[in-house]
Amino acid sequence: MSSDNQSYFWDPPKDFILLGISDRPWLELPLFVVLLVSYVLAMLGNISIITVSQLDPQLQSPMYIFLSHLSFLDLCYTTTTVPQMLVNMGSSQKTISYGGCTVQYTIFHWLGGTECILLAAMALDRYVAICEPLRYAIIMHRLLCQQLVAMAWLSGFGNSLVQVILTVQLPFCGQQVLNNFFCEVPAMIKLSCADTTVNDVTLAGLVSFFVLVPLALILLSYGFIARAVLRIQSSRGRHKAFGTCSSHLLVVSLFYLPAIYMYLQPPSSYSQEQGKFISLFYSIVTPTLNPFIYTLRNKDVKGALRRLLARIGRLCGR
Repeated sequence: MSSDNQSYFWDPPKDFILLGISDRPWLELPLFVVLLVSYVLAMLGNISIITVSQLDPQLQSPMYIFLSHLSFLDLCYTTTTVPQMLVNMGSSQKTISYGGCTVQYTIFHWLGGTECILLAAMALDRYVAICEPLRYAIIMHRLLCQQLVAMAWLSGFGNSLVQVILTVQLPFCGQQVLNNFFCEVPAMIKLSCADTTVNDVTLAGLVSFFVLVPLALILLSYGFIARAVLRIQSSRGRHKAFGTCSSHLLVVSLFYLPAIYMYLQPPSSYSQEQGKFISLFYSIVTPTLNPFIYTLRNKDVKGALRRLLARIGRLCGR
């Protein structure tokens, strides 16, 4: 096995075959259409959120700083995976180069770790807004928001860097068929012919940290928020307070539940068949739904979009 490891550095596999749903060819065209429509909607929705958050003076609060970064993350998520999936579904050769595969899972896991921390920062913002409203502007100042965002991006990069360093050292011994739609660390570990105990333990440890710790902080924040909201005398006030948090809670559920199922199960029980469809869910469905969840349930965002469209209409009418 040591000779395999040595030769791997000098002679890595040239390509990987991404099976996707090639065993169900009748599903490829419907899935291609669904992915294409979802990708277009994700691009339009997230670009719209970023645009109005940057241009509308009424959306300059910390909440919308975090939201614009979340939308940028979702744009990167879909662009990292979906174009490659569309190309493979429209081609008889469903391959990705070794370098392209490495770049894909590097960026994908960077974004995943970043989003975990960013969602926790958004929960902190909602906690301060509801539980400390008079001190909100003092506590959640712009510098703190920038520091939290920077911490999220740097933490996600550190998570990805560790996983990539361990994964690129794995020998595949001629096995180059990935039962997935795109390259992802668990699928790469499963494909290796070496002892992957270190990879499995490291992956489990990093995922536990990046999933369970932020999730615990989110749940703790919302526990304090629920207690504060229940003390509000007016039902209208309670409804408004819950309304500002419900969108974030729904986004958290869509992101964390598939991630927990995918990454926090024993390696022996990992099913590539189930894993690839769960990966499809959080790589395209969640990023597509996020902007619509925030738009449909947020009056400020809807108002900003109407003002932006009115402005564009006036410019086009000249």
